[in-house]
Amino acid sequence: MSQASTSENTGLMSKALKEALFAGAMAFGLFLLYVGIETYQNINNQLVWRTRWGLLAIFVVVAAVSRFIVVAFVKPHLDKRKLAKAKAGVPEVSDEKGFFHTHFLKIALAGMLIYPFVAVTLAGTQGSLKYVDNFGIQILIYVMLAWGLNIVVGLAGLLDLGYVAFYAVGAYSYALLSQHFGLSFWVLLPLSGILAAFWGIILGFPVLRLRGDYLAIVTLAFGEIIRLVLINWTDVTRGTFGISGIPKASFFGIWSFDVGAANNFTKAWGLSMSSAYYKIFLFYLILALCMLTAYVSIKLRRMPIGRAWEALREDEIACRSLGINTVTTKLTAFAIGAMFGGFAGAFFATRQGFVSPESFVFLESAVILAIVVLGGMGSLTGIAIAAVVMVGGTELLREMEFLKHVFGPDFTPELYRMLLFGLAMITVMVFKPRGLVGSRQPTAFLKERKAVSGSFTKEGHG
Repeated sequence: MSQASTSENTGLMSKALKEALFAGAMAFGLFLLYVGIETYQNINNQLVWRTRWGLLAIFVVVAAVSRFIVVAFVKPHLDKRKLAKAKAGVPEVSDEKGFFHTHFLKIALAGMLIYPFVAVTLAGTQGSLKYVDNFGIQILIYVMLAWGLNIVVGLAGLLDLGYVAFYAVGAYSYALLSQHFGLSFWVLLPLSGILAAFWGIILGFPVLRLRGDYLAIVTLAFGEIIRLVLINWTDVTRGTFGISGIPKASFFGIWSFDVGAANNFTKAWGLSMSSAYYKIFLFYLILALCMLTAYVSIKLRRMPIGRAWEALREDEIACRSLGINTVTTKLTAFAIGAMFGGFAGAFFATRQGFVSPESFVFLESAVILAIVVLGGMGSLTGIAIAAVVMVGGTELLREMEFLKHVFGPDFTPELYRMLLFGLAMITVMVFKPRGLVGSRQPTAFLKERKAVSGSFTKEGHG
């Protein structure tokens, strides 16, 4: 080994050690109050605190060691591989695709269609509830919400931090109208979407002249206004007590899933009484709603309004100079995105049977926006993968009891899910800054459609 190479390795290890120590110090400062100190109530109902230095030390060591490995080994390896590809003339985005990459969407859809049957086969009818509901339905709700927000953020380039407001409008519209007027789910589903779209237009008017940070602040305020109205308008929304006893969805009015109904689904088919059948029905229902959202998004993107959204996203001034009406362009983006949020809200209400303002806090908007950004704004496939990783990963933490053997018996994995959620976001942004899907295929192309690296386009769009 040459002297220059030895000196380079020594310098790299020295840099890695320094960054590891810095990461450990940062972790100590960040986790000291969150992990190192725990507050609880004693038998006399007094608030006391105790230290958890061992658990804090584990967090600090993990942060320091991880940073050392990344700087000393992972990053140099990735840089060498990238340099070798550049010298060999290998393009960053290749048009040659393997079988799995070509048919990925078909394989994924087929897997989703058989997923409930696999869960029932492996875990039994009642045992499949956890997998169908917590993992299947929960993830698909966020996929639908993220695809709806993608129209506003990914296609039109309008930063919306109050998207959960439309989710809440859809949920409360279904809850109130179903209880007071006795309307069925199939009538209220489109009606909830229409009402949410109406509120999207109302939001769109005040923000027509705003862009960037100012737009984000106004949409954030709109989301908080809706939440505060739900809390304080107790005569209608029952405030923090929420609305319970929301009717279940029926199978197109043919079969009901209510236990006492004469046309109960399980009685009609001679099945054992179990709520798993209703959850399986809801799984396929939200899957169909997701497919509808994806289909409409793809079709709209190829239409003139979709081209107008992309022009608005890239440069609003140039968009106006081309004669595009930016007022209607923004309003349609807000309205259509809000409509899908309303659909998801109505489904959420019938799934839970109970809605309250605590389900529609700002954190929900932040999570949905994070899924859109991490997946790659404008990419439906990337957003779906990000939703599976982020939402499924946080739900999976509830099953990781073995972590108690690492962090101690008092460690509760689900309490740290948002911490791990943030770490996952940082990891993806470091290694995939353009999102999980960094290449795009342009909507409009001349003669031949070619994939474009996200590095060459604004915010990863193509």
